[in-house]
Amino acid sequence: QVQLVESGGGLVQAGGSLRLSCEASGSIFKFNVMGWYRQAPGKQRELVALITISGRTNFPDSVRGRFTISRDNAKNTVYLQMDSLKPEDTAVYYCNTFPAVRNYWGQGTQVTVSS
Repeated sequence: QVQLVESGGGLVQAGGSLRLSCEASGSIFKFNVMGWYRQAPGKQRELVALITISGRTNFPDSVRGRFTISRDNAKNTVYLQMDSLKPEDTAVYYCNTFPAVRNYWGQGTQVTVSS
């Protein structure tokens, strides 16, 4: 049984930073790839970062250079460091495996960036 809980969101001004955490109820060693996703009002959910068990990462152009993903397998936690935030980053952020083939979605954490 797997449960993922996102936290760390909040309200921040443009140019600011936030660090999101994704805590798993069980071991994440079995998940080769973990990812962070976001969904803004009226838009489809999109992948914003992924990390493999060996530490390889990938980002879309929209966040590359501003976001950093990391994982601590011993602590069963995945992190998303977000710097230089923009209003267009406003969304609910979720974590899950990549691909998201299982229904591990949590409630997400709201990130709001003001201008």
